[in-house]
Amino acid sequence: MLDYPVGIVLIAAPWIFGFDDVGGAAVAVPIVIGALILLQSLVTDYEYSVENALPLPVHLATDVVAGIVLAASPWIFGFDDEGTNAWLPHLIVGLGLIAAGLLTQQHRAEGPVVTRDVRHHGSPRTG
Repeated sequence: MLDYPVGIVLIAAPWIFGFDDVGGAAVAVPIVIGALILLQSLVTDYEYSVENALPLPVHLATDVVAGIVLAASPWIFGFDDEGTNAWLPHLIVGLGLIAAGLLTQQHRAEGPVVTRDVRHHGSPRTG
């Protein structure tokens, strides 16, 4: 559910956090990863997509890889000395993507779902 807001924030991060003047990979990496997050979310096999083409485990693995690239990008591409506002968002969001990819349940819950059926005076019903 957080994929869409995270993708949008990553695309806007250079302007939100004020490192758009750094240019290069500092700006390109979050924009590219944000766009990829949005695109894969649109085609992932889950409730919030428009097409169920990409299995959720593949989506989560991609999140982990993207998180590693994002978190390490200030040191890989050499903009770690451009100020905290330029590298800290990459690190924090990257670590968040890694955690989300590793900790998200990969399959829908099995077993009966308890619902409230208002036609039967709100009594719990399994189905």
